[in-house]
Amino acid sequence: MALKETHITLAHGNGGRFMRELIDDLFAARLGNTVLDTSLDAASIPSLPAGVLVVTTDGFTVQPLEFPGGNIGSLAVHGTINDLAVSGAVPHYLTLNAFIEEGTEIALLERLIDAMAQAARDSQVSVVAGDTKVMPRGQADGVYFATTGFGVRPHTLELGMPHVRAGDRILVSGTVGDHGAAVLLAREEFGFHGDLRSDSASVLDAAQALCKIPGLRFMRDPTRGGLATVANEMARATSLCVRLQEDAIPISEPVQSVCELLGYDPLYLASEGRLVAVVATEAADQALVALRNTNTEARLIGELTDEPAQVIMQTELGGERVLEELEEDPLPRIC
Repeated sequence: MALKETHITLAHGNGGRFMRELIDDLFAARLGNTVLDTSLDAASIPSLPAGVLVVTTDGFTVQPLEFPGGNIGSLAVHGTINDLAVSGAVPHYLTLNAFIEEGTEIALLERLIDAMAQAARDSQVSVVAGDTKVMPRGQADGVYFATTGFGVRPHTLELGMPHVRAGDRILVSGTVGDHGAAVLLAREEFGFHGDLRSDSASVLDAAQALCKIPGLRFMRDPTRGGLATVANEMARATSLCVRLQEDAIPISEPVQSVCELLGYDPLYLASEGRLVAVVATEAADQALVALRNTNTEARLIGELTDEPAQVIMQTELGGERVLEELEEDPLPRIC
C-alpha cells in the first residue's frame, strides 16, 4: 500500500510505525523480490555459481537527483553493476543503504526507487538487504545511496594493471563525457538548455563480450575524472606511456559544445555507461567488433608504449600535449 504522508519526516527514521511503513510499503514493495526479507537483520544469499566471488561498494551523491537519462536511483544500480562488470564478474546481488533528508517528497523517493528497481531487473540483479537513515533537515542534500554489489568471475579470467604490456591497445565503448555534461545542463546554473542525456547505463553486455576474447588485459569504467583519469591511473600503475589519438576519441557534438562554452575538458568529465579496455595488439580488431556490436560509437583510441610514464594526446594537428592528472574537481556531485 502507498504511504499516506507526502514528505519524509524524522519519524520515518525512529524505528517505529512510520519507519516500518517506509521500508515495507516503499522500498520493499518497489524493490521486492523473493530474496529481500525486511523481517531479518541479515540476508541469506542463495548459492552462487562457481567462480571467484567479487565484491564492490560505492556511494552515490548527485545534484540534481533527477537528470535527463536517469536519476540517482538508476545511477546507483548501474554504477555498482559496472564496477563488477569491468572486473570480469557477472553481478548477482546488491545491498542498499539510503540516507534521506527530512522534508524529501515521497513522490520523488518513489521515482528514484522505481528507477533503481527497473535497472536491477534489466540486469537480473536482486537487492537482498538494506537500511534507511533519515537525516534532519540541512544535514543531507536530499537523498544519498550507498551500495554493495556481489558478483562472480570465472576462475580462468585474470584482469588488472599488472597484465598490461607495452604495445597493448586501448579502446572505449562509446562517446565520453555525456553524463558530466548532462548534469551540468540539468543544474540550469549557466542559463543553457538542451536535450543532452546522461549515458548512465549498464556496461555488462559490453564487458561480457570482451571477456570472451583472449588478450583482454584490463577494463575500467571512466566515472569520476573521466577518460583522462583512467589513462593517468594506467600510466602510473604500469610505468608505461599512454598515447591517445585525439581524432579517434568519440565526443558528441552537444558535449563538445557545452564544454567549449563553459571551459570544461570532456576528457575529464564522467561517463556512467562506458568502459575503457586494454587488449593485446593481436586482439584489438576482434575487441573493437565486439564493442561495436553493443555500441556503434566504440573506438580504438590509443596504445601503451615503453616511454616515460605519462599520458600524451596526439592532436589532430599533429602535435602533442600532456594530459595531467586531475587535481581540482571540475564538476562536484556528479555520481
